[in-house]
Amino acid sequence: MTREGDSSGLTLADVQAARQRIAAHVRPTPLLPSAALAAVVGAPVYLKCENLQRTGSFKIRGAHHMLAVRSPEAVVAASAGNHAQGVALAASERGIRATVVMPRTAPLAKQRATRGYGAEVILVDGGLSDAIGHAQGLAAEHGWLFVPPFDAPEIVAGQGGVGLEVLEQLPECKTVLVPAGGGGLLAGVALALKSQRPALRVVGVQSAAMPGIVASRAAHAPTTVERARTVADGVAVAGPSALTHGLIERYVDDLVAVPEGDIASAVVFLLERARLVVEGAGALGVAALRGGFVRPDGPVVVIVSGGNIDVSLLGRLVQRGLAADGRQRRVTFAAANVPGELALITATLAAGGVNVIEVGHDLTPPDLPVGVARLTLRVEVADDDAYAQLSARLRDAGFAAGAQVDFLTPAAAASRF
Repeated sequence: MTREGDSSGLTLADVQAARQRIAAHVRPTPLLPSAALAAVVGAPVYLKCENLQRTGSFKIRGAHHMLAVRSPEAVVAASAGNHAQGVALAASERGIRATVVMPRTAPLAKQRATRGYGAEVILVDGGLSDAIGHAQGLAAEHGWLFVPPFDAPEIVAGQGGVGLEVLEQLPECKTVLVPAGGGGLLAGVALALKSQRPALRVVGVQSAAMPGIVASRAAHAPTTVERARTVADGVAVAGPSALTHGLIERYVDDLVAVPEGDIASAVVFLLERARLVVEGAGALGVAALRGGFVRPDGPVVVIVSGGNIDVSLLGRLVQRGLAADGRQRRVTFAAANVPGELALITATLAAGGVNVIEVGHDLTPPDLPVGVARLTLRVEVADDDAYAQLSARLRDAGFAAGAQVDFLTPAAAASRF
């Protein structure tokens, strides 16, 4: 299904020409099958690994193409990270001076990488829209070329090369899932795919924290949403431009938004089951499949758009993802402050094969009697069924459910009542 609304003038020929212009600077990325995801959705699933692209994301494609077409002496860009790195490296390889404006909250790893590629980095307060405004001001003041993250035909055409590769690598694919923030990748890929295979289904996937493109589809006009924190920082964009909105309206079949917990779980899934380090934005398509937001018909390709995740954030995302999957739980006990109580609890957990990874011990909780402590344990379990079995095992061992706490040890129960 296609819709009216595209006035960009961009065609498949533009995407094909862009691919040829930047071929020497861009790495064709692999398309890897995922048996684990196929088992979840009941159809063959392939991962288009743009996280293995140069600079760790697809953004190098659009950046290199715009610089190839415009041949500027100096450029300025605004980005939360991936576009910044793409512009920095593309400018460096072409001998062009680059300045990049980034939100002060941009991941430190992306700030360091951008500087490492040779760009001057300026940090500003606020979100991406504030960074864009500052960069546009510098462009006007100094006569530099402003390289937008998505709102330029050259950028969209460059990103569309991902779609050309998908069809060459898997001509029989029926559904393609594409992460989306401002819509440059989604617009370019959809144009490339639907121009050749109109029956192919293209689905854009956003973070539910900032679903500007979803809101724009509902309004049938470019619409912005409030800035919000999201684990998918690479797509933390208020909304599409008129350019990308028009292309999305014409070529994209469906749009979905996925919650933060599903995104975190997808990052963990890709790390464990595909051995891929992927940032939150790059995991959006996998989150949509695992969460049941998209039900594909036939072979499906998921574009994994980027892998530039800060190591410290990766650790937090792993913890969040394990919690969202029910593999880490907090279990609270009221325990008498006497020898042997903690040993009784941990022995019962160990007998069930449960690993304790954190213990919190409050000796003077105001809502419990004197002499009764609150113990909070963070434990690892396989899944929801394993947690249900753990709860049953604790009750069988003599632990009693309490009104204020999850379980009461026998000694604590005697002290309390």
